[in-house]
Amino acid sequence: MLLISLFSELQPFPFFSNFCYRIASLRLNLCLQGRKMSYLLTTLTKKQEVDSLIRSTIDKVLVLRFGRASDSVCLLLDDILDKTAREVSKFAAIALVDIDSEDIQVYAKYFDITLIPSTVFFFNAHHMKMDSGTADHTKWVGAFQQKQDFIDVVEAIFRGAMKGKLIVSCPLPPERIPKYQLLYKDV
Repeated sequence: MLLISLFSELQPFPFFSNFCYRIASLRLNLCLQGRKMSYLLTTLTKKQEVDSLIRSTIDKVLVLRFGRASDSVCLLLDDILDKTAREVSKFAAIALVDIDSEDIQVYAKYFDITLIPSTVFFFNAHHMKMDSGTADHTKWVGAFQQKQDFIDVVEAIFRGAMKGKLIVSCPLPPERIPKYQLLYKDV
């Protein structure tokens, strides 16, 4: 609706209205593609599914995206994950975890997932952490800006894990790392 009202307000300027219409249609297409993307990747809704996937993924980085299929940022991340799934398939497996599922709340509390999307990494059933300059090393909060950013992060985690490390440094420059503040309850 906002896009339609923006388009109607810019009618006196045909160049700008055409430009805005193209931008709006590109964003709409991206959102619709993202909505499809969440259905192409494996979606886990039960704790047992997550447990078995963590245990059964050997010699690969397991990428678990915690979020909702209806959230716009999750859809953008799903689009990036789907586009890179084939490229990283030799050293990573990707799955989506529905944060609204009752069974999954155990993981949401354990990893303190309060902001979505949150991406958690595992290697051979070990939780992999990444020092990205944020207060929380246990997960990546937010979407990646580019497809290559995700590939670089997964590759860094894979290389570190192959060397026996449980925490690796983020290969991305600080300006491409999402910023957020942690708010602690009852502190």
